Amino acid sequence: MGQVRGGDEILLAFTHALRAAGVAVTQDRAQGFLAAVALLDVADQRATWVAGRSTLCAGPDDLARYDAVFEAFFNARDGLPRTRPAALSSPQTSSLPESEGDGDSDGDEVETMVVSASRAEVLRHRDVASLSAAERARLAAMFATIRPRAPMRRTARHQPWHRGRVDAHRTLRSSLRLMGEPTRISWRRRGSKPRRLVLLVDVSGSMSAYADALLRLAHRLTTALRDQGGVVETFTVGTRLTHLSRAMRLRDPERALVAAGDTVPDWSGGTRLGETLRVFMDRWGQRGLARGSVVVVFSDGWERGDPALLAEQVQRLRRVAHRVVWVNPHRGKAGYEAVQQGVVAVLPHVDEFVAGHSLAAYAEVAEVISRA
Repeated sequence: MGQVRGGDEILLAFTHALRAAGVAVTQDRAQGFLAAVALLDVADQRATWVAGRSTLCAGPDDLARYDAVFEAFFNARDGLPRTRPAALSSPQTSSLPESEGDGDSDGDEVETMVVSASRAEVLRHRDVASLSAAERARLAAMFATIRPRAPMRRTARHQPWHRGRVDAHRTLRSSLRLMGEPTRISWRRRGSKPRRLVLLVDVSGSMSAYADALLRLAHRLTTALRDQGGVVETFTVGTRLTHLSRAMRLRDPERALVAAGDTVPDWSGGTRLGETLRVFMDRWGQRGLARGSVVVVFSDGWERGDPALLAEQVQRLRRVAHRVVWVNPHRGKAGYEAVQQGVVAVLPHVDEFVAGHSLAAYAEVAEVISRA
């Protein structure tokens, strides 16, 4: 499909063709599609097809249109394969003879698309810790489907608006331009800007199975909210506190994770949440980084230190932050009970206690952040 720049132009043209065919391709979905293809081999038609179905289709109704547009767009262009790749067919149907009836082949194709969509949906709800290496690779590309929105706050400055309070200054200036004649009344309202988001990711031994996925989520939040004018600060906690914001600001998620691995010295170590949160509050949070911010802690709550110290520091954090969200990977599992000493200590001082074990749960976390 050409070099990167030319390839992006072709992929964007494909999204326009999908939109013209009736698929609701938003700007966010198009950017997610480009991000997903960037992680794969752009010359691999099968990979491009899978990335598009995962990011551009909102439901089963879009799949038939997507396949038809993909076939017509890519297989009709010069320099691209003109035959439908065998990999596009489902393994369950590729060995069957083609039906000569009027409607049987269409039914098989619809069934194939539904099966493919259901597999992606199942993967979205699978526990990250139970995935194989191949499934983790597929899931990594699907993080681009998460579309976070920045949490907003009101500002002291006002902006023109079609209703609200009367803007006497602008109304008077407009009247003076007309030599004092009555003029149209101008209105104003208080403006808004994104709140700062602070992420504290537990990378201790008990969280090692989720660390890669959580850092990918942190990277997705960092890049998406930066495009919206927001600021995301990321730290890892374990036996010590590490500032990871610089690594997370790299556009390429793979490079960002490699940089994070080179920066964090205590992967899969012990857990001293109370001590590391105290360091965070003393060096960063109390000085203003957490003040008025949405703070998200990703941890299972296993604490080797004093739970009373952890409760004290979370309570201290709650006094300066706008909202405190605690994400526990075990929260979404059947039969889970909050019995760990660390979890019991912090629950009275957090605003939200949510699950964080799957891609679907991470999308819910992004929604909780946007509503904060």
